[in-house]
Amino acid sequence: MPTIAPPSTAPTARTTRKPDGYVGRDHETIGSDILAVLSALRMPGEVLGADAASRLRGIDPDAWYPASWLFELTEQIDVRVGRFGLMQGGRKVFKKSHETYARQTLHAARDVVYGIDAMYHRVNRGTGIGGWEVMAFTPGRAELKKTTPHHCVMVEGILLEALASLGVPAVIEQSTCLRRDEAPHCVFVITSALVDRRWSGD
Repeated sequence: MPTIAPPSTAPTARTTRKPDGYVGRDHETIGSDILAVLSALRMPGEVLGADAASRLRGIDPDAWYPASWLFELTEQIDVRVGRFGLMQGGRKVFKKSHETYARQTLHAARDVVYGIDAMYHRVNRGTGIGGWEVMAFTPGRAELKKTTPHHCVMVEGILLEALASLGVPAVIEQSTCLRRDEAPHCVFVITSALVDRRWSGD
């Protein structure tokens, strides 16, 4: 397992808290997710350390790896790069791990909202690994409950890129956050000026 050196001067943003109901037994993620997040870094060796960056580059995109590798990577990006790096990582995750599948299954914002749980379970496996629940879906607005331990900002990037691939401009906010509020889970609120078939699929 790659060991990523801890930051020397930056304050830590790490959290060991997990969402309510998350067990994470044998939680694994597909290699393309890790490589996608890594590709968001212009100089991964400087951020992660040369040895760790080199080992992560050698990951097989189609093989399964401990999800903790991805969690550790995103925590380091949070500490050393910040929100922009995490958002870019999320956008690249959608492109590398989901875009081909999405072209066949996502045709409107509704498909993204109701399909994000299936997308998650396509690239994550294990027992008690959490997921997504649709809390509300109305014209131009949706609420999603997230019970996965993945970094919120990275996930926001995934959702925004998925919606952008359909030509749906959107704003995403968190009304509740595991990290910020020490809540038991995260709630994402997606809003868009669109209320036509690009949103509803009707």
